[in-house]
Amino acid sequence: MTKNQKSELLLPVGNMNMCLAAIHNGADAIYVGMPNFNARGRTTDFEVAELEEMIETCHLYGVKVNLAFNVVIFEEEFSEVVKLLTQVLPLAPDALIVQDVGLAVLVRAMDPNQIIHGSTQMTVTNHEAMTLLDDLSIKRFVLGREVSIPEMKAIKEKTDRELEVFVHGALCVAYSGQCFTSESIGGRSANRGQCAQSCRFEYDLIVDGKNHDLGDKKYLVSPKDLCGISQIPELVDLGIDSFKVEGRLKTPEYVASAAKNYSEAIDKKLNKKTFTQKNIEDAKREMGLTYSRGFFSGWLDGVDHQQLVDGTYGAHRGVEIGRVVSINSKSIKIKSDYLKLKKGDGVLLASTINGRKIELGGMLYDVATKGSELELFFSRDFDLKKIRPGFKVYFNHDATVEKALTQSYTDKNLKKRLPLHLTVKACIGMPLELAVTDGEHQLSFKSESSVEASRERPTTIEDLKAELGALSATCFILSEFEFSGDKKFFIHQKELKTLRRKFTEELMKVRVERVIPALLLSSSIFIKKEFIRSAPARFNILLRELIQVKEFLTYADTVKDILGIVYLDYEFGKEYAVSVGLLREAGIKVGIATTRILKPNEYYNFKVIERANPDVILCRNLGAVQYFKDSAFELRGDFSLNVTNSLTANYFLTKNLKSVCASYDLNDSQLSDLLKNTESGSIEVTIHQYMPSFHMEHCVFAAFLSTGSSFRDCGKPCEKHRVELKDQFGNTHQIKADQECRNTMFNSTSQSAAKLVPDWKKLGLTEFRFEALYEKGAELKDKIMGYAHLIKDNSSNSYNQTLMTKLGVHEKYGLSDKAFDNREYKNKKTRL
Repeated sequence: MTKNQKSELLLPVGNMNMCLAAIHNGADAIYVGMPNFNARGRTTDFEVAELEEMIETCHLYGVKVNLAFNVVIFEEEFSEVVKLLTQVLPLAPDALIVQDVGLAVLVRAMDPNQIIHGSTQMTVTNHEAMTLLDDLSIKRFVLGREVSIPEMKAIKEKTDRELEVFVHGALCVAYSGQCFTSESIGGRSANRGQCAQSCRFEYDLIVDGKNHDLGDKKYLVSPKDLCGISQIPELVDLGIDSFKVEGRLKTPEYVASAAKNYSEAIDKKLNKKTFTQKNIEDAKREMGLTYSRGFFSGWLDGVDHQQLVDGTYGAHRGVEIGRVVSINSKSIKIKSDYLKLKKGDGVLLASTINGRKIELGGMLYDVATKGSELELFFSRDFDLKKIRPGFKVYFNHDATVEKALTQSYTDKNLKKRLPLHLTVKACIGMPLELAVTDGEHQLSFKSESSVEASRERPTTIEDLKAELGALSATCFILSEFEFSGDKKFFIHQKELKTLRRKFTEELMKVRVERVIPALLLSSSIFIKKEFIRSAPARFNILLRELIQVKEFLTYADTVKDILGIVYLDYEFGKEYAVSVGLLREAGIKVGIATTRILKPNEYYNFKVIERANPDVILCRNLGAVQYFKDSAFELRGDFSLNVTNSLTANYFLTKNLKSVCASYDLNDSQLSDLLKNTESGSIEVTIHQYMPSFHMEHCVFAAFLSTGSSFRDCGKPCEKHRVELKDQFGNTHQIKADQECRNTMFNSTSQSAAKLVPDWKKLGLTEFRFEALYEKGAELKDKIMGYAHLIKDNSSNSYNQTLMTKLGVHEKYGLSDKAFDNREYKNKKTRL
């Protein structure tokens, strides 16, 4: 962002009313989902004609439109994607928000000038990731929500790319692009816009195998909603280019309120005025009425594990305003700092009694104020007997506020108007000359008839201003008027009306004009596979503890003929060097996995890996690929790079990666399509694992087993306890911390692709991976030996079923092979 450039305010849009709410309340830009290919699968899918109308409406008012194409793309979808782009790119969207690197390659090939923004789904949290993707000319990156303001500053100092950050709305507990919970639980992919909201479920905390009582806290991974309005001045000073509001599934009133309040906060900062604490409190209250799970600054000010998650609820409650003091026969008394409740407002009363959640909501029949207490009266059918002193009181509906927000985008007198500067020249005997500018375009017009000498009543300057400035039926408003020429003249009112119609129509036309790109597409970007059937299958094993390595070495010789790499993925890196030494002494090729996330100055993990000196580095984030790209290590890309198609795979292979692990979003047929279109040996597939579901900055250990807000004062309970989350279905999911204190929740049920191995081998797949979690002893040995035999065996599927049955006895909740079932994603066919 240049020194004098205004930070952009970017609002979410899921329908036309939300679009109008954004336009007329101060948005500089909106983002809306690409039909059937966006990360909010439950939003309305627009037809291309509807999308065109929305883009033209926004451009008329000077508002940009970014299209969210922020999902992974499957190989079979490229023809459909190309067809959709062929129709959408000519609409001249201001940017495409892209997650899939392969899609960025495709868009760049079709339209080299189309602006691309990197979605938060790309999991960009460092400048190295931006550098890696430099050849794609991505203009802007949407940083992960977990990036703090000091980290943003460090990133901005190292890149000239634009930065976009979320300032308001729902927070995903997992890093965007790194959540596979919906996938592992129900075959629904968050990377395909089908999030199952698993973070909003109730969970019990299991510590060292026993239930850990947390009282009324059940929503252990459900963050409060982000509200960063207090941080706007600091973000403006930092030079953040775009402030983003989450919420394409919310209401137009939500959009109106967020746009109005954040626009005011930004404008006050730019005009060197103070957005006072009262302004902040009023803004939060109004925005909280439209939707709130409770507000917090998220990670903008860094981690605070005691504040991020309330734990007692996971849905909209409004704004907490006080607690119940006493209950009478017809009313309740509450103590509150907010004394403006009135008849017709809505409140929610909530608490947990004997482990049972109680929530009662209703409209107020009457309100009486008594000092710092309010007496609230409800309708007769409101069951006051369920209420107890201490219940929390939430203000969640104000009809007056809702009406005002609705009118902001429906009442023509309140809508946004574009200021015009008119310059008029009147010379007798010549046509009246009119110049009009909206600050961006300048147009000139002349009357059809000439200006005459004045008759009985001359045309005055006020007459000109009144007629030419009669713009209430348009999107314009007269702001400045200049006149020159003869003083006493006459021109017919009809001429002035004609001029007004012409300049408004022409100005509206030029404001929505677009340059239609000449689209290109070379088939050379789709590289045909060369089958190498003679390449031997390799069995790669990922281990997570030193004891697993030591035990494996006792029988490693029995699988050495097909053993490829033993990957190490430890919670703490201090045992890497020892493990590398043991494996290398046994003649085994060894690799070490990086952390899933890289933030500024988090290079300690990389330095530990370098000192351990493995043969291979398994890169789990874009920044790691860039950091190690020119090193002497053999590099391989992991599942977290989200490789779902050949364009993405081939792009990463040009970055010095020898292979990439296929994304866990793929089913059998989609993975088979990927294998058919990539070189043999370039794709690795995980055939047995406990799927890593949530990967999160939120630390369950610190939040619920300490009073600490970060690693500095938490006492490191992760080093002392084994923690699981038990879901509403009775399944327990392991939680493990990594070297940067981030938590991963592993699915309770292991997943296997045993039955598909023979078919994939026929397609040229040579890299098969087995991932251990906590298994040890005979359990681990049986699994490794079983899969090794399967990979070597080229017979029928009879052994596969035997293996599944045999391994099932080791699984706490049974073995599932559903990960690669040919399930149907619930995306409708694109309407074109």
